[in-house]
Amino acid sequence: QVQLVESGGGLVQAGGSLRLSCAASGRTFSTYRMGWFRQAPGKEREFVARIIWYTGTTLYADSVKGRFTISRDNAKNTVYLQMNSLKVEDTAVYYCASARAGAEYDVWGQGTQVTVSS
Repeated sequence: QVQLVESGGGLVQAGGSLRLSCAASGRTFSTYRMGWFRQAPGKEREFVARIIWYTGTTLYADSVKGRFTISRDNAKNTVYLQMNSLKVEDTAVYYCASARAGAEYDVWGQGTQVTVSS
C-alpha cells in the first residue's frame, strides 16, 4: 500500500504563491500517476492537475492552467504543486492522490488547507 502526506498549505494574499508537497511512501513502485485535487466548502472535490510518474507528462484543469505547475522528484518520491498568481477562488483543502495503471485514484492524503485572502 502507498501512503501519502501533504504539506505546504497556508494563508496567502491574492496574487501570492505557495508550493504544496506530497510525499509518498510504501509500495510506490506500483504508482502510475499522481494527482492533485481540491475541495472548497460546500463544493464537490475537483481535479486540479496530474502527472504520470515515469514520463512526467502533465495535465491541468482549465481553471489553473498557466498558474499552477505539477512536478515530481522521483528520488524523493515526492510530487509538488507550485501555485502562482493565487486567487480567492483557489481557497480549498488540497489533496494528493495516487493511481496504478488503468485504475482510478485509490490512495489519498489527509489534505492541506490553502486559504487565499483578498
